[in-house]
This record gives sequence, structure tokens and C-alpha cells, in this order.
Amino acid sequence: MADVVRLLDDWYPPRWADSWDAVGTVVGEPDAPVRRALLAVDPVQQIVDEAVAWDADLLVTHHPLLLTPVHSVAATTPKGRVVHTLVRQGIALHVCHTNADSPEGGVSEAMAAALGVGGLEPLEPSPADPLDKLTVFVPHDFVQQLVDALAIAGAGAVGDYERAMFVTSGTGTFRPRQGAQPSIGTVGAVEEVPESRVEMVLPRPRRDAVVAALRATHPYEEPGFDLLELADTVSSRGSGRIGRLPEPAPLREFARRVVAALPPTSSVARIAGDPDRMVSTVAVCGGAGDFLLDRAHRSGADVYVTSDLRHHPVSELREHARDDPTVPAVIDVPHAAAEWTWLPVLADRLARATTTVEVRVSRTITDPWTDHLPMTGGAERSPR
Repeated sequence: MADVVRLLDDWYPPRWADSWDAVGTVVGEPDAPVRRALLAVDPVQQIVDEAVAWDADLLVTHHPLLLTPVHSVAATTPKGRVVHTLVRQGIALHVCHTNADSPEGGVSEAMAAALGVGGLEPLEPSPADPLDKLTVFVPHDFVQQLVDALAIAGAGAVGDYERAMFVTSGTGTFRPRQGAQPSIGTVGAVEEVPESRVEMVLPRPRRDAVVAALRATHPYEEPGFDLLELADTVSSRGSGRIGRLPEPAPLREFARRVVAALPPTSSVARIAGDPDRMVSTVAVCGGAGDFLLDRAHRSGADVYVTSDLRHHPVSELREHARDDPTVPAVIDVPHAAAEWTWLPVLADRLARATTTVEVRVSRTITDPWTDHLPMTGGAERSPR
């Protein structure tokens, strides 16, 4: 199981999860073999029963089982029954939630692709992981030894490359004072040494480890080095996605495409906007997307597709649309249905990364709503 979790953590690093989230392995032995993995949105009993029936060894869900603190997992509670069933049947549970929302190949990107939206970019880009830059001066003969130590400590990793560095040559000069114990030169005499200038980047959280490795490996009693914080940049990940349709379409038609692209549920898609409005630029956010409503407006999107929108923010948006034709239309779709679009993407990634694990996407509907009735009127007073 540890090998599969390592893949998931590489694609969706837990450090990218929101601070309030609960991601990672919930149940399971790292050394346990995984022959079958079931993918689902919700870790509810119905899904766990499906995993048992299929003889799965691993269940990967988007939503957490234990998002809020609990004081008991007794089998007398729904969450407790899930835990007991998983443990009793030897099925591991791993959660990729908000850490899977923002990256490439994540939930919002998968949802946009399922709706036929291309040329995708983050709607709200996330900052890149903060980096430092280390410049150290070392005698030529010690370069490789020092670089090896720095790389092991975390320096020199750039994307899919490791041990990346830039080296130039020069002359270092110094005069050891009384009390120094120089490895090169003598006390009181000016020394000139052919040295290499080695430059490497490193993740800021690895700063202390890299500096410790430098001091432990460098031949000098007092190594010379610079350590700088690099400017913040944006990354390729971020909240939501924005892109364009291959051809413009009326909002009415695009909304039908949205419904057809998502798995069926008992819920409904709600639409706010002129049904004849032409749609070219589409913004999406898998899951609850209230927090990106203003961003979608400022982005120039013609329509924003997301879930769990509240009455007042949408009402205010529609009021602005009376005077501002750039205000986007809104399509509110069922939460679980939107996020389900990520599961086939994850299944494909797992299938390509390992040939020993059979992967299945659950098609069990876990939307909590079981039916709907059209609001056709009949009440004497309008709702407030």
C-alpha cells in the first residue's frame, strides 16, 4: 500500500491541503499488498460495502471520513461502522481532498475537461512553494562531495530533476587569525585558493537541514556562503479553472451539456442568467465554489459552474448583471457529481503508473438528496 500512497502523495502532496482539512491514510497497514483499488467521492457505508463485495484492498475517496474531531469510533455510529468494516475486512482508506483540488490533474481541472473546456489555467493561481537560493564557495576538489550532501538534504531539486546546480570558478582569499584552525593555509598568512562557486535552490522548509549539511561537509572551519529568499511566484496549480469552449454556445445549450457530462443524481442543476447568452469563456470550481464567485466575475468568464452557491451572493451577482453585461451567468450543479469527474482521471493515472493494481471507479450515487420536486407555485405568498 505504501507504494500506491507514495504515488498519490507525489501527485497530490498533503502539504497542499487546506489547514482545516484531514487528508492522508485513515486506515491501513503500509506493508499490506494492494491488488484492487476502488475510487469514490464519499467514504460512506454504501461505498465501503461495495469495496467489500468487490474484494478491494484499498479505498481512495475525495471526501474525508474524519473531517471533524471525534472521541469514539464505536460501531454504534455511522463513521465507527465504516472504520470497523474497513479494519475487519482488511481494506485501507486513503483521502485526497483539498490537496487534490488545485493541482494539474486535480478535481477542478478534471471537471473542466469533462465539460469540454480547453486552454485551462487556474482561476485563482496558488503561489509556488517558497524557495531559497544557496551560493557556497568551496575548493574545486570538494565540489562533488559537498553537492552530494546538499542534495541529500533537499537542495537542487527542480521539477523532475535533482542535484541541479551551477558552478563557476574563481579565487578565494583569506587570512586565518590567531585561534583559527584552518584546513588550508597557516595562521597569520594570506592564502589564495582556487575555489568553485556553487549555486543551488532549495525548498524554504529545508533551509536548516541544508545549512547543517553544508557545515558538516565543507572542508573549511568557517565556510563562506550566501542564502537568499527568492521572490514569490505563481504556480501551475490553483483554485478553480478557466478556459474556453471550442465554439461559442447559448447558455441554454451549454447547461444541457453540463448536465449530460455529469453522473446522474436526484438533485438538479440550477441556472442564473439569460438562456440565450452566448458562452465562450467558462470558469469552474469542483465542489463548493462560493469563495470564487467574485474571482469568476473579474476573470471575464461568461459562465461560472460550481456547487453549493448561496442565495444572497448569487442574488447580488444577478443584480449587478442589470447594469454590467460582463457579469457571468451561473450554473450550480450537485456537489458530488461535479467532483466525481476527477475519479476517472485518477483511475487512468493509477493504471498507467502501476500494472499490478486493478482500479475501479464507483458509480454508486452518494448525493445525499434522494428526490426533488419542481417549485411550480401554489403558495399564496412568495418566499422571502
